[in-house]
Amino acid sequence: MPYFYFDYYYLILVVPVLIASMIIQAKLKSTYSRFSAIGNMRGITGAQAAHIVLNYYGVTGVQIVPGSGTLTDHYDPRRKVIVLSEGVYNGSSIAAVGVACHEAGHAAQHAEGYLPIKIRNTILPVCNIGSTLSMPLLLVGLFIGYTPLVWIGIGLFGFTALFQFATLPVEFNASNRAINVIEANGILSYEEATGAKKVLKAAALTYVAALAVSVANLLRLIFRFGGRRRR
Repeated sequence: MPYFYFDYYYLILVVPVLIASMIIQAKLKSTYSRFSAIGNMRGITGAQAAHIVLNYYGVTGVQIVPGSGTLTDHYDPRRKVIVLSEGVYNGSSIAAVGVACHEAGHAAQHAEGYLPIKIRNTILPVCNIGSTLSMPLLLVGLFIGYTPLVWIGIGLFGFTALFQFATLPVEFNASNRAINVIEANGILSYEEATGAKKVLKAAALTYVAALAVSVANLLRLIFRFGGRRRR
């Protein structure tokens, strides 16, 4: 079949971005590991720091619970639960405080009805559908030689990139909220806060990398398949 040949677009567009993404992931793990080994002078745990952020923004009804794994921390808005990984919940490292405050920042966003959160949540259902149907529709369109169906598949895949783009302001804002509370309440010293910023910046770059990978894959699909004519 003529459609399946060596994918130069993947090599040129996607592979470099994937390599950069892996470097960024390695940088996050390295930075997190470094500042996980340094305790804060006040001995504040991640769970305590998250409580301080919630109180600062007047957020009530949110639980903070321990979870498993590493870098698995997240906020579940449906259950109103902040899940902190083992090293963050009871940990008193600089990294633990930064990560915990970041997740509490997400809880504050939801409580306030932060607009970018609403936009991202609106896109999410379409993104889930797109991730499931985009490639099957594209392949069927190629097989039967029906270009509009190919473009529908590409368009659905595009929602993945759109979702990643909508995620960026949410993540950056949560980190800004975290740092603001850390500095306003003196949770960390100036030097310690600088370390927390490095951890959160490294984490934020992973979302930028995810967007770059999605855009690269979208461009690859457009350049490789978008211009095909109906047979």
